[in-house]
Amino acid sequence: MNEVVSVSGGVAPWFWPAMLGLALVAGYSVYRMAALQGARWVGMATAALFGAWVLVFWEILVRALDVPRVLLPAPSLVLASMAEHGPKLWGDFVQTVLKAVLIGWSLGCGLGFGVAVAIDRLPFLQRGLLPVASLTSAIPLVGVAPIAVMWFGFEWPSKAAVVVLMTFFPMLVSTLAGLKASGKLERELMYSYAASYTRTLLALRLPAALPFIFGALKVNATLALIGAIVAEFFGSPTSGLGFRISTEAARMNMSLVWGAIVVAAVTGSLAYALLVQLERRAAFWHPSVREG
Repeated sequence: MNEVVSVSGGVAPWFWPAMLGLALVAGYSVYRMAALQGARWVGMATAALFGAWVLVFWEILVRALDVPRVLLPAPSLVLASMAEHGPKLWGDFVQTVLKAVLIGWSLGCGLGFGVAVAIDRLPFLQRGLLPVASLTSAIPLVGVAPIAVMWFGFEWPSKAAVVVLMTFFPMLVSTLAGLKASGKLERELMYSYAASYTRTLLALRLPAALPFIFGALKVNATLALIGAIVAEFFGSPTSGLGFRISTEAARMNMSLVWGAIVVAAVTGSLAYALLVQLERRAAFWHPSVREG
């Protein structure tokens, strides 16, 4: 990489034309990959190829332009830091994802779903519960996180409480919209068969609401991860992705900071992809899933 630096301290004259040529090659390869037809893996392969090219350009430009590590470390340095501090990052993953995020996401989504069904079954609840639920969505995260720490302590329950607050309202609204998505003719048919509310709910309305419910689950998966990480900035034990980011940033150890960010980003992407696959299996009959 040293040969790309000229005598005057900048890059060699051929560097930028070479980068332009490499960019054309990258764009053409991604275009050709995306143009393939028939297989489901094409979309994942296209995204992976695009991500690989981003890392290549990131590595080349950071090293060629001699960008300080404090501003932006090279991907190779980030991977080396992740390998060196693997056990530490694994402990952070367990603390943030497997405890705070997973438990808070499950409780928040479950509570939102249950309240939505209760409101649908007892419409008078809509006048009292919906305004309160909308109020919870307007509470700023930076305001409720310190309060949760004071109430539940510095361990993961305080972060899970923040996640519950963040994921409750999206699930509530989406489930209510989904329960109204079934057709009027289908509902009248169930009524003509003297089907009970529970039977109609299980056989007609919940299946029609599945795309809405899975949409809320996917949105909440990313919201839960963001909420737990931000909550850890306001008080946490000696582990957690948010704790690691804030602590190592104060030490100017940006390679490990980016390593924690990579762990969070990969976790969120995998959770989203898993929920997409579950949606395809659970609601394979729905036009929105078949078209995707």
